[in-house]
Order: sequence, then C-alpha cells, then structure tokens
Amino acid sequence: MEARLVGEIPEGAGWQFEPKWDGFRCLAFRDRGEVELMSKSGKPLGRYFPEVVARLAALGQDRFVVDGELIVPAGATLSFAALQARLHPAASRIARLSAETPAQVILFDALEIGGALLRDEPLEQRRGALEDFVAAADAPDLLLSPMTVERDTAQAWLARSGGALDGIVAKRRDEPYRAGERAMFKRKLRRTADCVVGGFRYDASGTKVASLLLGLYDEAGKLGLVGFVAGFTEATRVELAARLEPLRGPSAFTGAAPGGPSRWSHGKSTEWVALRPERVVEVAYDQVTGQRMRHGASFVRWRADKAPRQCRLDQLEAELRPEELARLLARTES
Repeated sequence: MEARLVGEIPEGAGWQFEPKWDGFRCLAFRDRGEVELMSKSGKPLGRYFPEVVARLAALGQDRFVVDGELIVPAGATLSFAALQARLHPAASRIARLSAETPAQVILFDALEIGGALLRDEPLEQRRGALEDFVAAADAPDLLLSPMTVERDTAQAWLARSGGALDGIVAKRRDEPYRAGERAMFKRKLRRTADCVVGGFRYDASGTKVASLLLGLYDEAGKLGLVGFVAGFTEATRVELAARLEPLRGPSAFTGAAPGGPSRWSHGKSTEWVALRPERVVEVAYDQVTGQRMRHGASFVRWRADKAPRQCRLDQLEAELRPEELARLLARTES
C-alpha cells in the first residue's frame, strides 16, 4: 500500500495521521520458525538486518504479517546512510554493522496476526490489533508508530520536529489494506536552501545544461558539493548555457567535489564544467544524508541578493534526532 503526494494533509473526519519515517519500508513475515523481511519492491531484506530477524523470531506470536519502517539510530540522528551501508554483499561486514549500529523496526500496520487475516478489515480494526500485538510482545526494540485522528496534532508534529521529520501520512480509518495502490496521502516537508552554483553538466548534445552542481561552505570555509538541480525546460537549458559559460574558471570546490564517470552513469556524460563561485540559487530538497541532498533538488529562483559566502552548510536540515523520536513515540494516540 503506497501513498500519493499532496500539498496539504486532508481535512474532515475519518482520517488517521502518522509521521512519515525516513527509512526502508519493510513488510515482516513470520510463519512459525521462519522470519522474512521484504522491501516495498519485493526484494528480501532479512540477510542485511539479521538483528531485526532475530528480534522478530524471539516474539511469542508465531504467525504474523506486519508493515513498518526499518531505521538505524546512529549518534545524534537517525542515519539513512547507515541503512544504505547494510546493503552490502559481504556477510562479515553486515554482521559487524548489525552489532555496531543495530537497526530497529517501527510498525504502523498489520495484515495478519496469529492466523487472523486483517488486510480486508478497516484500518481502525487493524490498528487496534497492531497495538495489542506490540503490547503483548513487550519488546523495547519493537516500536509502534504514533498516530492521531487530530489534524492539528499531526501539523504540530511537523512544527515540533524542526524539519527533521520527512512528512505526514494520512490514511482512511474505514478502508482495507489496498496493496499496490496509492491509497494513502503523504505531505512531505518542503525544505529550501540557498546554494552556490559551483559548476554544471552539459547534456549529451553538449549545447544544453543538464544540471547545476550545488555547493555550500562549511565552518572551515571550504565549498563542498551538496547536490544538484535538474529538470529544466528545453528553453531554459539553452538559456542556462549562455548564462553560465562566461563564468568558467578553476574549480571552486575546495571540499567535497564532483566525481567522474562511474558504473552508474549508463553512458551519460559525467564531465562537468567548473565555474567561479558567483551565482546563488535557491532550491527545494527533501532529505539530507551525510551532508548531501539525497535526491535531485528542485529549482526555486535565482538569488542575486545573496552573497555566495553566505551560503553555509548549516542551512541543511538534519535527519530525525533520537530525542525527537522518543518524544513522538511517547505521544502515541489511539
């Protein structure tokens, strides 16, 4: 069951609201002695998270199918980078990481518990069964995602998180689990940052700009690559080439810099043109991992009023902090 992106969470009666967690979506299956974890795309995840498999295998309930999110608390944040590091072929590395940065699972739906099939039941009933399941498990690392039926409370979660939550998910309490459908709604936070345009890449034709390379200055005054912005119209891509070519110069990236060709390039041009750090652009982004925008940013506007040296790394929102996670989980409402 998936979610459709909306500008605002819905109003009116009959809705349930939950935080949108920034982890790996995961269905967990147990049939007596066997436990399996499956990603949203249907790929097995169990071998990458053996500590979660062991935790679920130790529960008293020997048959269930539950839906949730895998997360990794690491240091002062929940770390998406630590989750990504688990998808590694070496069993020895996975074993080491599972001990050093153990993952947890946050549950928010139930399709089957104890042989009782729930996927065709309304969410209100499924949620009650899930709450009973987690309470009976009495396992500190088995987390129940908070929920509320009050729209104002959900909005307050976003405000209180300081931008660290990924958003809010809205679900109809009277509907069944509609697998494979975008039957939920998600409102994602719109984060923006003013970034230095430190370079760009041409498209395959070599005449139109494919993407702008974005940089921010750290505390040491070094300009590091933090992401890219693309998705321009054909006319804009031609205009950008004319606007940026006069700014060619030595690379301004004194910190993390753009890389060269890789096995992920799929034959596309990865050469980039270095620019003098004179142009500032405001972009919208979703999440940050390791001081980098995880996905491509969206163009908002040029900032002729902003000096490049004012574009600092501390603009970027951090990932969800464990203390905020604890506060959210302590405020579960039914």
